[in-house]
Amino acid sequence: MRSLATSSKNQRAEGCRQREAYGYFLPIQTRWQDNDQYGHVNNVVYYSYFDTIINHYLIRYCGLKTSLQTSTMVGFMVANQCTYHTPIGFPQIPVAALAVEKVGNSSVHYRLALFPPKTTKEPPSVDHCDLSDGFFLDHPKLAHFGALACTTGSAVHVFVNPATSKPSGLPEDFRRGLQKLVIPSPV
Repeated sequence: MRSLATSSKNQRAEGCRQREAYGYFLPIQTRWQDNDQYGHVNNVVYYSYFDTIINHYLIRYCGLKTSLQTSTMVGFMVANQCTYHTPIGFPQIPVAALAVEKVGNSSVHYRLALFPPKTTKEPPSVDHCDLSDGFFLDHPKLAHFGALACTTGSAVHVFVNPATSKPSGLPEDFRRGLQKLVIPSPV
């Protein structure tokens, strides 16, 4: 007999595998060098995919400045986790997914996933706008990707003053960009 805690934990994990648990999506082109000797993407590479979608969204939609000379804050990744459900490999083009679970004074808790392309004769068509802008839930291009995530994860950023490395409150415009992706956690 499973415990209630285990059962609800499993339900939450399954809910995080659903596309509706996310608000922002970015196609990721796998590279030959991402594969390991077993012919699928090496575990550590998934973290770089997650880092890519987080920072892409922060730069594109929250106004994050990446130059230490002009930035008033820098994000330190203080925690991250990844669960592998099914493998992907080069030359697949999966889509990374992002949601925000919590926005604190200086921290942001993210929910992340990677959805594999559907098995078809032709890979998903990805154009420059998809790579520069990404897209949001209900975009028609999401039909080209699986409904269940092949990988799920979480991460926490703490934003600090680059001169002092002390936590820094999030500017209001930055916070507004993050609030657009706040999606309640699945069950």
